[in-house]
Amino acid sequence: MAKDYIMHSPENCFTLFTGSAQALALPERFTYPFYYEPHPLCLLAAKELQAYLDSQTQWQHNFGHQGVQEGAIGKMFGVLVVHNAQGELGYLSAFSGKVADQNLLPNFVPPVFDMLTEGGFFLTEQTRINQLSEQLSKLNTNPKISEYSNFLADEIDASKQQLEAQRQHIIEGRKTRKAHRTKAELELNETDFIKLQAKLAKESVHHKNQLKALNLYWDERVDAAKQQLNQLTDEIDQLKQERKSSSAKLQKKLFEHYRFLNIKGEHRDLGNIFKDTVHQTPPAGSGECAAPKLLHYAFKWGMKPLAMAEFWWGSSPKSEIRQHKNFYGACQGKCKPILGHMLDGMELDKNPLLNNPAVGKAIDIIYQDEEMAIINKPAEFLSVPGKSIQDSVYLRMKTQFPDATGPLIVHRLDMSTSGLMVIALTKEANKSLQAQFIARTVKKRYTALLTGELREDEGSISLPMRGDFDDRPRQLVCFDHGKPAETKWQVIERKDGKTKVHLYPKTGRTHQLRVHSAHAQGLNMPIVGDDLYGTKADRLHLHAELLELNHPSTKEFMSFCIEAEF
Repeated sequence: MAKDYIMHSPENCFTLFTGSAQALALPERFTYPFYYEPHPLCLLAAKELQAYLDSQTQWQHNFGHQGVQEGAIGKMFGVLVVHNAQGELGYLSAFSGKVADQNLLPNFVPPVFDMLTEGGFFLTEQTRINQLSEQLSKLNTNPKISEYSNFLADEIDASKQQLEAQRQHIIEGRKTRKAHRTKAELELNETDFIKLQAKLAKESVHHKNQLKALNLYWDERVDAAKQQLNQLTDEIDQLKQERKSSSAKLQKKLFEHYRFLNIKGEHRDLGNIFKDTVHQTPPAGSGECAAPKLLHYAFKWGMKPLAMAEFWWGSSPKSEIRQHKNFYGACQGKCKPILGHMLDGMELDKNPLLNNPAVGKAIDIIYQDEEMAIINKPAEFLSVPGKSIQDSVYLRMKTQFPDATGPLIVHRLDMSTSGLMVIALTKEANKSLQAQFIARTVKKRYTALLTGELREDEGSISLPMRGDFDDRPRQLVCFDHGKPAETKWQVIERKDGKTKVHLYPKTGRTHQLRVHSAHAQGLNMPIVGDDLYGTKADRLHLHAELLELNHPSTKEFMSFCIEAEF
């Protein structure tokens, strides 16, 4: 159906639940959107939406989940369980960005602002900006620009050479005159010596005047060459400035038209929402995610939001890790500021990340002397204090060893990872241990349980990584700006459709083993229980089981091993 004829109203975007939903209890509070377990009603809505995505024939989009990978683009979809204005239980559906090159599709809520409306200001002004870009492209291909640029460079080079030659000539003349003056002072009478000094002074002035004239000569030639080039580049610079100014004005105007409602009926636009954030400017694509589209539509049409969930549909992007049909929390960079406004006035589920997962857990010390200790950190236990939770290995060790002079923490394990850590009890021990980690002489081996069966028995992964600035603490694979990250792996056991492996990290990037396991160019199998890059379970099945190093003072080789309990 052509988008010109797609009507978006409460009736054709609202999907009524069938009888099976009536047996499910309603949620007590609305979903905390950044970390959640999907409510059963959301699971039912998502299942119905996924069935629709697989069966509909009104539009075509290559998501990549059916085997066609070339040109595939996976997408995030969302469902919002609501009571409509008539009190009926149902749900709304949305997608992030565009699908099938459209932002308006039947049965899905529309964007908060449709920038692609024909005849609207965005397309009109974008067309003008594109025209400026085309003009710039044509002007930049003028062969005279290269010719005049090369001529200018040659003139500058020639001027430098001739001026330097004249300066050297002056220096040599000065040396000759000095020698002449020294000799004449011994050989000539006073009258003749005064005459010689006057002659030498005139010669010096003459040389300086020659340099001054040469400077003026080359200044004129270089200036003429610059003017010749500027006749061509001035127009380019003016067009660049016009394009930059037009783009900035269009962006500001666009931000003002993305106005988001909350349950109180209050509107705030993108510019206003992001003005108090670190970057102050909304990231690209802000407001186009499924969650704000769903909530805005519900508030606009007097619906009561009950629960929400978002899932990935299709193949994973090249940099991010997204698993087909997996549920994900709303992103931090784009959505958190927007949803902070939109959810104001609503009672939300508590943020589970604020709960201290270390309560009731003890740290086993498996080795201890006066300089260091080796501990076995439980899963879901911070290595160092976090923003909201202070309980950590550091604080426990500070309590355990109150007289320690060292900084205690030499290296870290992710909160969800269990296993061996070395603790420095003295400053000298810390210095020695740190040097070993920096030199990569410390041997570490991890055990992980993967969600599928690997065919090969061993291999290595080299995928550079960096933080996802729009969705921390997630990490991305980035070949342009990522830091090198290398991991060797070896299969231990294959059982019940899963694979237990040993992982040997050569580098120590944040979430390195989790990303290298889950990424399509890595093992393409998330670690069991990975709530960021896979699916949540009882725990993350990743354990640092082997740690080998030299004692900080005796230099004795030491090896510690605690096998994984999964």
